[in-house]
Amino acid sequence: MEYHVKASSSSKSNAHIGIKNSEISFVITPESADSLPNPAELFLGSFSSCILKNVERFSILMNFEYSSAEIRVNATLLEKPPRMDNINYVLNIYSQDQNLNTDLLKKNIEKYGTIYNTVKSICSIEGEIKKISE
Repeated sequence: MEYHVKASSSSKSNAHIGIKNSEISFVITPESADSLPNPAELFLGSFSSCILKNVERFSILMNFEYSSAEIRVNATLLEKPPRMDNINYVLNIYSQDQNLNTDLLKKNIEKYGTIYNTVKSICSIEGEIKKISE
């Protein structure tokens, strides 16, 4: 499988990523730094999306139901060379289902997540999955 995106920017303005039928704007100037995501935040958003996609995927394979899931991700920016490190996440899954095995879900996410595995090869990741009864 191959993936394709197209990105463009305008001098002293903003930039956009085109993915399928979606467009994501992001910041390249200080003027919009408070309103648009920066590349580091998009990176963490991709990481978060990977985990949430796998919650849905494994809900089918592991036979559990959930009403919603949310993830909070924090990371440290190292200075030299500039890079992300120490990614920490908390994944809350809202469910009443007794079939939800959070330890096995975490193991599966860590083993089969494409973005997760790409990121863990270059920095440390610590995470926690919490089942929240509704």
